Amino acid sequence: MSRPVTGSICEGVDEDAQRRLDRYMDCLLRWAPRINLTGAETRDKVFETLVAPILGAEVLLQPPAIDVGSGNGSPGLILAALRPETPITLLEPRGKRWAFLREAVREMGLSHVTVLRQRSEEYRGAPAQTITLRAVGLDPAKLKAMVRPGGCILVFGGPPRDQTEVIRLASGSRVQRCCFT
Repeated sequence: MSRPVTGSICEGVDEDAQRRLDRYMDCLLRWAPRINLTGAETRDKVFETLVAPILGAEVLLQPPAIDVGSGNGSPGLILAALRPETPITLLEPRGKRWAFLREAVREMGLSHVTVLRQRSEEYRGAPAQTITLRAVGLDPAKLKAMVRPGGCILVFGGPPRDQTEVIRLASGSRVQRCCFT
């Protein structure tokens, strides 16, 4: 039985999105002991480290979107839970993490999310309007071919890079936005 997401930071999140986020955290906590998904061992820590820093960034998401190096599902699955109308593709090359993402998508009821087992340089699908990544050591400029003209790359965490706009979210987190014309 899942415990609902709590805290004032979720006050603006609708009930359906909160249920999807609850299912994500339940799935993550079941899988994390078997594969290295996160160091967060409690629901509160998962929320604090993987969910809360993404809240508010959904307004920056323009469809369609691709999340590179999806691993533990943050930010891709968090954004998908908050924006169920936005098609999102998750790219994850590691088999166990790919399997976790597929299971989480199923449990969250995210029919608008596709999970591919591949690296960004192997991706041959259509370019996206928004690319997201977190804790991935890729230079956003190397992802330019995956972005539509006028699209953006959103980088969660990491040091600020040249030619990026830093946006502070309501959660106090920051995201770097690198736009291409």
